[in-house]
This record gives sequence, structure tokens and C-alpha cells, in this order.
Amino acid sequence: MDNWRKSSYSGPDDGNACVEIANSATHTAVRDSKTPARATLTFPTPAFATFLDALKKRQPPCP
Repeated sequence: MDNWRKSSYSGPDDGNACVEIANSATHTAVRDSKTPARATLTFPTPAFATFLDALKKRQPPCP
């Protein structure tokens, strides 16, 4: 995959704690933008979409 894009939640400047994703027709890949040559996680696109939906619905922790 070569169409990597950085999360819109990435920090300024050097992008602290950044993740990048890339999509193909069937899979979504995730990697750490600070070390792109290291491990990449790859998920079937429907499973990644389900994961994102669950994150969006997540309640913040109680104080």
C-alpha cells in the first residue's frame, strides 16, 4: 500500500503520537508514522469500519 495518510488528530510539528492509514479495495492498514518501516497492522475493511464505529460510540471514562 502506498497511499498512506496521517490522522487528522496528529499533533503539530513532528506529529507526536501519530498513526497513518492506507486503504485498498479489501483491506485497511495502520502504522506508526514515526517508524513507517516497522510493523504494519492490516485489517479487512469491514472489520476496521466496525472498529471505528465502536470507537466513535465509546463513552469517555468517568473522572
